[in-house]
Amino acid sequence: MKVTKEQIQEWKRKYGDIFLLSVEDKKCYLRKPSRKTLSYASVAGKDNPLGFNEVMLRDMEKGGCWLGGDEQIREDDDLFLSVSGKIADLIEIKDAELKKL
Repeated sequence: MKVTKEQIQEWKRKYGDIFLLSVEDKKCYLRKPSRKTLSYASVAGKDNPLGFNEVMLRDMEKGGCWLGGDEQIREDDDLFLSVSGKIADLIEIKDAELKKL
């Protein structure tokens, strides 16, 4: 899938933050995960360490973050394992403060 600048801008308008994940000469585009996606991925990863990553790399229609890119990333075990270490970086955790009153 050839992704244009226009397509990226459309995704940004629709989904907010968009990320490019690449390995070797392969690329994929992901949206920031929703709470629903994270919840489902966490359950899938409970008994299957790779389950979390598999859910995150699913198509949006199937609850994942995948917008487009080279399918080999999802199909080839070496490529999938290579990007797996970066998937958690999609989750932005901001500092929160708790004060006892």
